Formats: sequence, structure tokens, C-alpha cells
Amino acid sequence: MISAATDVIKLLADPLRARIVQLLAGEALCTCHLVEETGARQTNISNHLRQLREAGVVEAEPCGRFTYYRLRPEVLQATADHIAGLAERARTHSEARRPC
Repeated sequence: MISAATDVIKLLADPLRARIVQLLAGEALCTCHLVEETGARQTNISNHLRQLREAGVVEAEPCGRFTYYRLRPEVLQATADHIAGLAERARTHSEARRPC
């Protein structure tokens, strides 16, 4: 079963999307800020932001001519909790083996 956390992990596997999320963790930024910080093209940044928005990782906030993007920490927390749950499951079942 694929979970939302798995989808977020797949999204964050891309280095540019991971960098965008890292930058948005500090403050809300618009596309022009992200272009400046990453050196990526505006169309590439916009595409990655669309994917992050569709997954619920970021939200958009119109502000005049610009749109600011803000990280949704609850989505990242849910992903972190999912990974922590997997780690705990592995710890508690480290000796379990399926017979052949």
C-alpha cells in the first residue's frame, strides 16, 4: 500500500525539490527568490512548486503580482512520523525471520 508519506519521500528524492523545501523551511519565498537561491530556471522552479503544491507539501499565497510559497510543516511531520514508525518496527522485529 502506497501512503502519502511515500509520495512525499519520492518528491523529496529530487535534489532541487529538496533544496526548495529546505529554503521554504526558513521563510515564505516567491519564485524569483527560489530562482536566485538555486540558480535553476524559473520554469523548472515553477514545475517543482506545482508538484509540491499538488502533494500538499507547500501552499501558495498570492501577494500583489507575486505568489509566495510556504511550507506545510504538518505534511513533513507526518512523513517523519511514518519513517520513525518504520524504524521502530524494524527495531522491535529485528530478530523476526520468515521461514523458508
